[in-house]
Amino acid sequence: MSKPNFDDIFMELAVNLAKRSHCIKKHVGAVLTKETRIISIGYNGPPSGTHNCDEEFAEKGCARDSKGSCSLALHAEQNAILYAVKNNTGVEGSTLYVTLAPCLACARIIFSLGIVKVIYMYSYAEYKGLPSDEGLDFLTKFGVEVAKYGNKIQFEDNLI
Repeated sequence: MSKPNFDDIFMELAVNLAKRSHCIKKHVGAVLTKETRIISIGYNGPPSGTHNCDEEFAEKGCARDSKGSCSLALHAEQNAILYAVKNNTGVEGSTLYVTLAPCLACARIIFSLGIVKVIYMYSYAEYKGLPSDEGLDFLTKFGVEVAKYGNKIQFEDNLI
């Protein structure tokens, strides 16, 4: 029996975490690692203690901000990073696996906290209809290694 490599393990976990999302538009999962150890996980959704969009606003989702994004939601990578920091876990030198490439705001956080590598599954620009992945462009410009995950993962959720 062949053993899966860690990129596959971590991205499969990110896909499974995305299934926990309560967002009605897009499910995103993230895994933050150092070497071969998981240091934090996250998925997109509103802050704990507020609401679950698919339960409280099942038909349209939560209110949108001026750019059309969820007004309360945290992105999966934000949740993973915040949870690590909240629990005094250093993220500097870590790798982030995420099912959707980081937006520009998340890229700024990733860079600022010293995360050195981002492996993503899908393009944020394609999802949002943007001309380029600004977040990936930012990370690359400032020396964060960026890689598109190249293997296929089976899942039924068409929101991932």
